[in-house]
Amino acid sequence: MLIRIEASTLPGRECRQAPGFPGYRNIHVGVQRRTPRHELLGLHPGDAPAAVWELEATTTAKDGGWDLRGPFVQGSPGGRFVYLAWGTVSAAGVFTMFRRAKLQFDAIPSEVLDTAVRSGLLVGSLGLTDSRGQPLCASVRPPHIDWSAASP
Repeated sequence: MLIRIEASTLPGRECRQAPGFPGYRNIHVGVQRRTPRHELLGLHPGDAPAAVWELEATTTAKDGGWDLRGPFVQGSPGGRFVYLAWGTVSAAGVFTMFRRAKLQFDAIPSEVLDTAVRSGLLVGSLGLTDSRGQPLCASVRPPHIDWSAASP
């Protein structure tokens, strides 16, 4: 199955300093690989108009539902997710992570996941700027992400 993450409303290349947040410049976002963790898929600048990632996953029927696995799928059965990693990119091209958004699969409605397994495509659509104008982080569940199934 293909998992497509469609992101909009990125926060910009710089995020301002705020209480408990030092602020960063030249920020980018990508999907973090399970192992090695420093490997990222599709690094996009924070001021891109949109970002799209496509990940391959395998599905296995489990306890009346589905277990998703793949190189970019993290966590244990029943608690799987994908990390979007935020970081800065130095002049030498080195990415240094400062926060992550955890796209939780346990929040996908069962009927959506059933349809996605049959069709071969699961789509997660979300905005990447939080209510303070900073890069979205922490656990992401509806209504902050909309999961749907579509034809590939």
